[in-house]
Formats: sequence, structure tokens, C-alpha cells
Amino acid sequence: MKNHSTHIVRAHILATISVLALLPGIAVAQSAADEDQGGVQDIVVTAQKKSENLQDVPISVTAIGGEALGAAQATTLQALQGTIPNVQIDNFSNTPQSAVFTIRGIGVIEPDPYAGNTVSIVVDGVPQFFSMGALLDLYDVDRIEVLRGPQGTLFGANTTGGVINVVTKQPTGDFGGTFKAAYGNYNRFDVTGSIEAPIIKDVLSAKIAAIHTQREGWVTNVVDGSDMGRKNLEAYRGYLRFTPTPDFDATLQGEYANARNGSPIVISGAYAGEAIYEAPGNNGMYVGPCAGGGQCYAPDKYFGANNSVPDISNMDTYSGGLTMNWRNTPLGDLTSITGYKKFKLTEYTDQDGTTDFKNDTYRRTRGWQFSQELRSNIEVNDDVNLLIGGFYLKDHYDHIQAYRLQFAAPGLLQINLQNQDNYSISGFAQGYWQATDRLKLQAGIRYSHERTVSAPSLITSIGDPAGSNYTGEGNFVIGSFTTGGRESWNNVGWKLGADYEIGDHKLIYGSWTRGFKSGGFTARVGVPADGANPFDPETVDTFEAGLKADFLDRRLRTNLAAFYTNYRDMQVAQIYFDTDTNTQGNRILNAGKSEIKGFEFETTAVPVEGVTLHGSLAYLDAKYKTFLFQDPLSGGTLDLKGYRLQNAPKWSATFGVNFVIPVGNGAELVSDSTYAYTASKYYTAILDTPRSKIQPTHLVDTTLTFFPEGKKWSIGFWAKNLLDSRYLSTVYDSPGYGGIAGYAPPRQFGGSATFNF
Repeated sequence: MKNHSTHIVRAHILATISVLALLPGIAVAQSAADEDQGGVQDIVVTAQKKSENLQDVPISVTAIGGEALGAAQATTLQALQGTIPNVQIDNFSNTPQSAVFTIRGIGVIEPDPYAGNTVSIVVDGVPQFFSMGALLDLYDVDRIEVLRGPQGTLFGANTTGGVINVVTKQPTGDFGGTFKAAYGNYNRFDVTGSIEAPIIKDVLSAKIAAIHTQREGWVTNVVDGSDMGRKNLEAYRGYLRFTPTPDFDATLQGEYANARNGSPIVISGAYAGEAIYEAPGNNGMYVGPCAGGGQCYAPDKYFGANNSVPDISNMDTYSGGLTMNWRNTPLGDLTSITGYKKFKLTEYTDQDGTTDFKNDTYRRTRGWQFSQELRSNIEVNDDVNLLIGGFYLKDHYDHIQAYRLQFAAPGLLQINLQNQDNYSISGFAQGYWQATDRLKLQAGIRYSHERTVSAPSLITSIGDPAGSNYTGEGNFVIGSFTTGGRESWNNVGWKLGADYEIGDHKLIYGSWTRGFKSGGFTARVGVPADGANPFDPETVDTFEAGLKADFLDRRLRTNLAAFYTNYRDMQVAQIYFDTDTNTQGNRILNAGKSEIKGFEFETTAVPVEGVTLHGSLAYLDAKYKTFLFQDPLSGGTLDLKGYRLQNAPKWSATFGVNFVIPVGNGAELVSDSTYAYTASKYYTAILDTPRSKIQPTHLVDTTLTFFPEGKKWSIGFWAKNLLDSRYLSTVYDSPGYGGIAGYAPPRQFGGSATFNF
């Protein structure tokens, strides 16, 4: 880190450390302030695919700096859960590698790729199609931008909820690096680092970044006393940056990630009389979190059970990208982004979570994607700017799920095979007109063509009940079928907006955005009818108005966004147990209409040098407006008008304070503490059942870090969930079959040291 004056160092530390708890609208992704500016610093983002001051972007967006992520010991995107207004970042109950992102009540809660996404994860300009592995390993990150609301014009389909834009630290052309080590309870050990060296000065530079993180699990297996849910991951990322002229640069980067984790944890939340229920007793079965027959609650000690499958969840991910920029061409400033990614995931799950052999799964997935974007940023004149481009994506995956239903019949095995291809091509344009000195108008449009080819099948067999045969080979086949087909969809989405400067550093804005998510085919089929016909696309219209304003000589920042969303043909994932065939059914339903409204308020205050206060408050009213639901359990039709959407808590709030305390000779001690609240929500149950309800959460995080003069190194102590509050994080409710629960992390604490050179 380069030396600056003491005043500038303190201003930088104030802006960076103030978001160690990852609060909205506070983190400094890049300071644009001059040396005389105090108070709240500016933040530079690329939320509209060009560099802009966050306070000038007419979107509800949160930026989180890489320094804040590191100080908070965040190694995956899931560490952001509960810290960003109206944003939920979870995983599916029994598949921790599958991300569940929900923004403003819009999200997909389904572990397999056929359901697609409503929140797009974009890494260095490359959208990640697969939810498997989308929780991302965070290391050497420059910033994360969270864009709320439909972003289809600039980011394409499958962004009806929003975008999480991850930007890694790119090569600078200078020699330097960083190294960090952290140790904590549960034998957590993290090592991260990066080094860059110029190969040809001012022309070619190389950089390497890496992470190793490991820890034991915090759930105890009552079968043998071992820990469950351990983590062990290594990842490496390399860059080559070529800058032969001032008007051209190219960056080639590649990454490999190797995860060797423990198998997914299943906590039995079954009620008495359900298929996977096992009463606690002398056989070692623990008391389940849903034993009372209603809402589930986490106990003081976390127990689970695995007695039938290997303790394995292995994932390998390979990715690469090439970004090229040509500036000052006759066609404007051109950008080309080429991306490729492939992964393989293998995991076993004791699906019942009991000490008896009732059911389990073997899941293996292989997938890849290729994408290409070409766009141009054209300055038509001093008042008009135009961004135009095209985008292409192709992806493919193969998946096998071998599901043993010992509780239904000895040796019964369902082998689900998925084979799916998806294609997407689109063209887009977005223009900005500075109509007056204070008024700017914008309009955007995107045409998309998407196609899905799917051929899922199911083989049902009877074989070895001891479970040595997951493939079905040698078993007695009692039935099979293949469904699926080929379908395509066309869509035109748009955005109309205006923003007006009502004063210095004060902006009001409004917009109307049309978002689109394509249809598809259910691929994990257990009942033939579920995969025979495609589900329809969904459409979102969001109206948003906002204020971004700095007051009191920029010592107080207040950002407010209010929105109304008309959500049509909403895709809702349903997993159910078909009692007629003793099989698991899966399907995507199209709810008729939903209505979502709410607001997000974020504030930062720097009353005096060395003290920063920050907070947020979010409200979300997300309910079905029209939804006639065919209940597979009762066989009847239910009107779900007024039911809350899944993973959509009504309220969330954060409040924090940090201090920068001079301790002599230019050294500083930085303290940060934050409280985060998330109201109750329903998870993986369309009917808002008591068992699917997640309780309100109250979490306190804190850090204490020492920086010597020059800031070449630091040493710190940290604690997450300081009060050791015990909560559930996920619950999958399947009446008649059982409940599958997952526990939120208990208290974690430790120390870390960082060196910069």
C-alpha cells in the first residue's frame, strides 16, 4: 500500500473499515475523493457497464469493497447473507453447493440447473449460468456490486430479481502483492495471497492469486461422533495483461477451484407418522428441530446423522476469460468479453438424517458454458451517450441423481438422468441524453431469443438394499420413461428512466423496467407428467423511484429507493412426494400473478473524524395476487391470493459503528461492530406452512484491527455471531415425507494477520 498523508490515510481507513460488517451503500470500492475531501467518500462502480460515481447511478445498488470482505473473513458470497437490504443469499437445504439468491422476493429455490436463475451472478463481465457453485469463492476481490430490480437491458435474461456483479482485482502493471493468514475456532485456517510482476514494463504484466480455506463442521454425527459439514478448498487465479498502446488492452485470466468438503448435512425435521420420521431414544437419534409439530427451532447443540453414504462433496471448477478494450475507434470504445467455464460435482447425502437407513442420494453433475459479449460505448456528442452490443451464451449439463427409497420398498432405486442444452442470443442498446444541466433521460431495449433442448429420463429398479449399487446396473428394472422436448422463446425487454439533480450531490430518479426469464423443462422427473411440457416464461414490470443525497458538507449520506413490481407467470419450484407411486415429484409451476412493493433506506454518517455510523432499513411486501394451486397432498385446488412469497422477509435492518483511534507514531486501532436483523420468512413451501418458516435472526459481528505507520501490515481479531445465537438457515418442507432443516453457523472467532509489499 502506498504512503499518503496521515489525513488521507485516516479518510481511507474510515471509508473502508466502516463496512467490515458489509453494510449497504457504505463500502468503498474505489475512492475518487481529492486530498481535501472529508466525510463520506465517493465510490466508483460499473453497474451500467461504465465507470461512474455510485451516487450518480439511478439504480438501487450496493457496493462492497474487497478490503471489507477480507476484514470480515468472507470466503464465499454466502457471507453477505442478512447484510444487504432486501437481498437473501442462501443455499438449498440439502445441496450446499447450489446457490439460492433472492432479491426483493424474486428468486428460484431449486437445486438443479433446469430451473434457471432470476438473479444473475456476473464475474468480471461473464454471467454464470449455473446455480451450482454460484456461491463463489471470494479472494483477491476488488468489489461486489449488488443491483436490485430487473437488469435485463444491460445484463440480459434471467435478471428479473437483479444482478450480483463481482469484480476481481485486475493487474496494474506494478510489482507488489499481499499475504493474509487467519485462524479461528473449529480449526478454521485460511491463507490468501497474490503477487504481480511486470514482464515487459508498461506492456505485459502477470499476476497470480490463491486461497486455501479449511475448517471442521459444527454439526456432530450421532452415529460415530464425527463432525459433519467440514470444508476444504483451494483456488488459484492467474492473469496476463497486455497493454501495447494507450488505446488497447487485453486481459487473459484463468481459474481453478478444488473443493473437497464433507457431504451435505441433513437435519431431520420429520413429524411423527411421516416417511422419514424416527423417534429419539436410546438408538442415538437426536431430538429434531421440528419435533413440536409446528415451526422449527435450532437447539443449543447441533446434531445430525449419516450412516449410509460416504462423507464426500467434491467439486472441481475450471474457468477462463479474455477481455479486450479498444478505445477511440470510429465505432466508439469497443469491449469484447469471452468466457468459458466447466465444472464437475460429486456428492453423497444421507437424505433422511436419521440413524436408520431410510433413503439417500448420489448426485453427479457435469456442466459447461461459453459466452461472448461485444459492445460499444459511443459518445454521440457532449449530451448523448449510447451503449450498444450483442451477447451469446451456450451451456450444457449432464446430471445423474440416484435416489434410494428404502423406506418405501427395500432396494427401491430411482435413477434420474438429465441432459439439457440451452442457447441464448440477444442484442441491446441503451441511450443517455443530458437534456439539461440537471436532467438526464435514458431508454434501453433488448431483444432475446432463447432455446432449451431437454431429454430427462427416470429408471426405477429394485436392487441391493445395503446401497452398494447407485447406478442401477445389475438391478431388476421395474420401469422407465423419457420426457422433455425442444422449445424456444422470444422477448423484448426495456427500460425508461430519468434522473434530476436537485442540488449539489443530490439526485432524484425514476424508472420503469421490463424484465424477462425464459421458460424451460423440468428435468429431475419422478412423475412423467412433470417433464412432458415446458413451463412458461415469467415477466416482471418494476417501477422505482429514488433519492441519493449527501448533506452537512458530505458528512451524512442518505439513499432511498421505493419500488412496485407486477410479477406475471412467476415460476415456482415444487418438490413433492407422490403417495400413489412412492416417488418424488418435481415441477415448475407458473403462478398467475404476484405483487411486490417496498423500500430500501441506507445511511452513513461521519460526525467527527475517526467515527463512522452506518445503518439500513428495508421493507418488503411480496404476495401472490392470483395463484390457483393444485395441492398434490389433498388433491384439491387452493386459492393462494395473499400468501407470502418464499424467501422474502418483511423487514430487515442493520446498524453499526466504527472507530479509528490513533495510538501514536502514525499507528491506528480500528474497531467495528454491527447488528443485523432479518424478519421471519418462508422457505421451500408454497403453502407457507409452519415448518417452512425461518425465525427472525439477530446477529452481532465485531472486529478489532491494528495498523502500524505505513500500513504495510496489520493484525486483527474478529467474531461473527458474537452472541452465539442459534438459528435455522434453511428448511425444506414436504408433508407426508418429512422436513429437511439446515442450521446457521454458530459463533465463529479468531485472529488474522496481513502483509502488503
